[in-house]
Amino acid sequence: MTSATDPSTPPAAAPAPSLNLGVIGNCAYSAMVDTRARIVWCCLPRFDGDPVFNALIDPSEQAGAWSIEIDSFSHSEQSYEPNTAILRTRLYDTRGHAVEVTDFAPRFFNRDRMFRPLTLMRRVRPLVGAPRITVRLRPRFDWGREAPVVTQGSHHVRFSGSQQTLRLTSDVPLSYLLSETAFVADRPIHFILGPDETLAGGVAETVSLFEQQTVDYWRNWSRALSLPLEWQDAVIRAAITLKMSLFEDTGAIVAAMTTSIPEAMGSGRNWDYRYCWLRDAFFVVRALNSLSEVATMEEYLRWLSNVVQRSRDGHVQPLYGIGLEERLTETTLDHLGGYRGSGPVRVGNQAYEHFQHDVYGNIVLGAAQAFHDHRLLRRAGLVEFHALEAVGEQALLLYDRPDAGMWELRTRARIHTSSALMSWAACDRLAKIAGPLGLSERHAYWRGHANTIRERILRESWSDTRQAFAESFGGRELDASVLLMVEVGFIDPNDPRFISTVDALEKSLCDGPYMRRYEAPDDFGKPETAFNICTFWRIDALARIGRKQQAREIFEAMLAVRNHVGLLSEDTHPITGEMWGNYPQTYSMVGLINGAVRLSAPWDSVI
Repeated sequence: MTSATDPSTPPAAAPAPSLNLGVIGNCAYSAMVDTRARIVWCCLPRFDGDPVFNALIDPSEQAGAWSIEIDSFSHSEQSYEPNTAILRTRLYDTRGHAVEVTDFAPRFFNRDRMFRPLTLMRRVRPLVGAPRITVRLRPRFDWGREAPVVTQGSHHVRFSGSQQTLRLTSDVPLSYLLSETAFVADRPIHFILGPDETLAGGVAETVSLFEQQTVDYWRNWSRALSLPLEWQDAVIRAAITLKMSLFEDTGAIVAAMTTSIPEAMGSGRNWDYRYCWLRDAFFVVRALNSLSEVATMEEYLRWLSNVVQRSRDGHVQPLYGIGLEERLTETTLDHLGGYRGSGPVRVGNQAYEHFQHDVYGNIVLGAAQAFHDHRLLRRAGLVEFHALEAVGEQALLLYDRPDAGMWELRTRARIHTSSALMSWAACDRLAKIAGPLGLSERHAYWRGHANTIRERILRESWSDTRQAFAESFGGRELDASVLLMVEVGFIDPNDPRFISTVDALEKSLCDGPYMRRYEAPDDFGKPETAFNICTFWRIDALARIGRKQQAREIFEAMLAVRNHVGLLSEDTHPITGEMWGNYPQTYSMVGLINGAVRLSAPWDSVI
């Protein structure tokens, strides 16, 4: 037995942590691979589990990572196999020798159901010459506090911890692997890391077969998307990323796959986003629906139905664990240095305790299409409508009461315009559902309440001083979330009040193409970085009010700040263009899809 944290040779200097990461996943787990083919983040057995590879947030030498290192490294290239979640990284040395590392999480149909094992597969293939490589596989457990006990079998290595055990099956010489000895990669070598189970077939044949079937799955999935004419590659990549954010076991959708990537260096705005926010999930479902991908919505509605049915006294939390966990107690892990040494590292999220009244509108909005879409395997009906009515009653009860708001302010409660807006949306959509169901009395009931809420928002959120809709009733401070007024159909985009609001927001919240969330200081001061979804809301608003050329220029600027594989995090620094915040952020990828759909030239312009 040996310890995985006591190698015989030191690793080459690792690149500084960044969000230039490729993401692989199969709707059960995900992993992140840097540009040097180093897996720096992977939580098992699910998105919110223990990160067995945690180098992204642990700058110490004991960090968990899995690297494939080429001697005398020169440069690398990284890209996805087109229209798939298969990631390929090419490493070159100073002599021109090269290897290609392929990473993927198997996902395909098998025996009439989806096969998505908790298994990470890698293949290393020599491309040019006789490259020498070193494999350093160093998982950690219990958030890096526990080094595994390592035991060797005939063709496998077992990494055992107190809570889980991983098995690596490989055709690489295990002596080289365990001693971290450099060797010549003169043939393809294969790795399968997953549960402590015996592999049924040969490792090379299994990796090859699973890769081809996974490629076929993703290509067929992408092929079924209804795409805009322009920016198709960007939209496909965003859609695949959103699909990978689905935890298919329950139907939950994570807001992001990481925790504690700060919104700006040293800001303290480090949060755990590996949970399901009803707000974020609604926007994911809506974006994929716009591409005619409704299966994710069907899975999510299964999860959402459980949330609604178990709510106590009508109260619904803004977020839940992906297994419907209610308590997500927030703790700080002081033994971890954090991303680029910018802690703290947090697990859990205190927002589960918040009262965020927009949640009720997000529930109804997320479910509304199920009553109208004839493609669904199971359309919603009277039973589901009556369950949603209970949600609507909560929206009615709370729309004009103070809450933490959609930005989850921890020390300040107001009657937020965005919360009242989503309460209006709940009533409006319930009225629109009641009509086709033949419930004329319920249609009138919900339409009347929607009109009442609308009148109050128009009256009490308007600031004569700012000539804009403010972030709260009777307030004067500005907030980008009021741009959602047009997206949910609350106001005509050509209404002079909305156009004036767009102008005021541009003056107060924008740094060039980028838009911040709000202007007032919060618990941590004033935000330093731009919040990407707000920039996309701005793009949508500009297009709707007729400023399409300006919207296209800002959209192109956002495309330019994506990383090398086309992904976005939560925030963008307005000066450096660098990505900050948790990654990949579903909100941001949603905005990319919505912007492309809104701005693209029509197909009939070329065919």
